[in-house]
Amino acid sequence: MSNLPDESFRDTISTINAEGKRNFIHPKKPSGPFYEKRKLLSYFLLVFLIASPFIKVNGNQFLMFNVLERRFSIFGFAFWPQDFHLFVISMIVGVVGLTLFTVAFGRIFCGWFCPQTIFMEMVFRRIEYWIDGDRGAQIRLAKQKWDAEKIRKRVTKWIIFFIFSFFIANVFLAYLISSDELIKMVTEGPANNLSTLIALLIFTGVFYFVFAWFREQVCIIACPYGRMQGVLLDNKSINVAYDHVRGESTNGRKKWRNGEDRTAAGYGDCIDCNQCVVVCPTGIDIRNGTQLECINCTACIDECDIIMDKVGLPKGLIRYASEDEIVKKEKFKLTTRMKGYIGVLTLLIGVLIGMLFLRNDVEANFLPMSGQLFQHNGENIRNFYTYKVVNKTEEVFDNVTVKIVNYKGEIKLVGSPVIKVPKQGLASGTLYIDIPENLLKDEKVHLKLELYNGDKLIEETSTNFQGPRNFN
Repeated sequence: MSNLPDESFRDTISTINAEGKRNFIHPKKPSGPFYEKRKLLSYFLLVFLIASPFIKVNGNQFLMFNVLERRFSIFGFAFWPQDFHLFVISMIVGVVGLTLFTVAFGRIFCGWFCPQTIFMEMVFRRIEYWIDGDRGAQIRLAKQKWDAEKIRKRVTKWIIFFIFSFFIANVFLAYLISSDELIKMVTEGPANNLSTLIALLIFTGVFYFVFAWFREQVCIIACPYGRMQGVLLDNKSINVAYDHVRGESTNGRKKWRNGEDRTAAGYGDCIDCNQCVVVCPTGIDIRNGTQLECINCTACIDECDIIMDKVGLPKGLIRYASEDEIVKKEKFKLTTRMKGYIGVLTLLIGVLIGMLFLRNDVEANFLPMSGQLFQHNGENIRNFYTYKVVNKTEEVFDNVTVKIVNYKGEIKLVGSPVIKVPKQGLASGTLYIDIPENLLKDEKVHLKLELYNGDKLIEETSTNFQGPRNFN
């Protein structure tokens, strides 16, 4: 017979039964110190997620990801298409930071910070416990025929789930189109914003599907982060882990018997009560080791500690620990790989901070008009340009003028004597520049331009000026 450990559990997932059909997980309602800490953190994060689109910093939305208009606001910093490199660097900082966090502490993000987990476990699952009851009551209700009680509970739960899904969709929309635009649409009424209402109902349907049916399969099947564990984790990474050395001992685990000397009989501290399995929101057995389904929610830690306390054995059979700590009793320390990630992350944060400080609140571009050559205008040479002035501030620029710094010349706007730029907006148009021909020393010269709002210098930029090829 083979002495290899049974790894058959890795061939299936808990959400699919032997017939290949959907197997709904009915976890036991967790309790314990870790769960109470998760609730407090989750409520704080829920408030943060819901309030962020409605908080303004210097007139900018605290968090906004307007993909359609390519406008982003992160922690009150406004990012326009011209700032896309800053947005990319900030995303890279987030990815490297999450990678470092995973290498050091495993999938703790999923159990404690992920919006999917927070909404699922701390909102929808708690509603389910309130309406359907705990694990045993939920299983009995699922098998129960469709009588008045089951219809009442199911319809009540579905309606509440839909209301919460609709609310989440509205918050999600505030992140995408801005809270001001969302409030405006609400006050105008759905009849005046039918297309937005349809999109909102589609998002509501997606959220309802996720939290009412798909549920933990988002973490197991859809989310790629769980699969990153196989690449990022090693024996020194801290995870929610079962102490197999203490739990199995020489002869493995065994059910609890009062008065039995388990140590003398060679049995470990695991009494095979299976409570760590029934409390798991993804339905896995943590005693099988690290698995991609584990979201590090700590429900098994709390449940195991309760059982250990009842039978008089030390707590911590399941705990936050690395494989080396369990097997070799080595304490956590920074590895070379972790130090490398810290170095890269520090460098990226430094670059990002430097770029943020060097970023201009106003950006101007003056481009030669496509298809237009220079023109002779008496003693002057005339070039035509299109311009764009982006205002990233909450100040209205209503008297913007442009001056040439390094050449004597004249700038004329087409259609208006000054440029007017709204707050958090842009202005565009056409203009022409006249420069005396006798001042041009080459067929293409570099012009330095300054933009003023009244007497205040707001931006410096440059452009090229085309002149005749031959000179006297």
